Amino acid sequence: MAIEVKICGLSNPESVEAALAGGADLLGFVFYPKSPRYVTPDQAARLARYAGERALRVGLFVDPSDDLLSSIVAAAPLDMLQLHGKETPARVAEIRERFGHPVMKALPVAGPDDLAAAADYLPVADRLLFDAKPPKGMKDALPGGNALAFDWTLLAGRDWPRPWMLAGGLTPENLAEAVKTSGARRVDVSSGVESKPGIKDPERIKALLRVAKTL
Repeated sequence: MAIEVKICGLSNPESVEAALAGGADLLGFVFYPKSPRYVTPDQAARLARYAGERALRVGLFVDPSDDLLSSIVAAAPLDMLQLHGKETPARVAEIRERFGHPVMKALPVAGPDDLAAAADYLPVADRLLFDAKPPKGMKDALPGGNALAFDWTLLAGRDWPRPWMLAGGLTPENLAEAVKTSGARRVDVSSGVESKPGIKDPERIKALLRVAKTL
């Protein structure tokens, strides 16, 4: 059974088409202005409509206000909201109820203690995503998409009663090892299929998805 793949940080039709042609299951659009992958609501709306229902369309937010969520949900046809900031379980539950979309909560991981936070989000999130925590003092660190990996053995043998995804530093070259080591059956990839930050490489997208189909 092939693993489920989300290609995140898409910003143009060429990268969306490469993801769809390769069989990506989820497409991610970043609504965080500090990210090089940021798209405006109008851009995301065009890309999401172009994708249609060929894949789930996910909006990535970092500690969003209700006003921001309202404006983007109204503009772009999204299927899921991804929260990549410091949202509390109560805030996740509030967003899920208020906006009527499934919610995926990203959790930063550097060591085993960071995984304990997952328990607090299980009652309120539809999915969990484990991403690498940027080291303290890292210049220009983003909540995600820093091309950093964490110790995949931390996830080995673990399971949660919600679907969960592995993120952080995944590339066509290391995807098979990451999946084998962590046991992940769902992955989220952004920087690993770029030619430079924010610029997706259609050939790397297709290469990663070819690997995913073999796992």
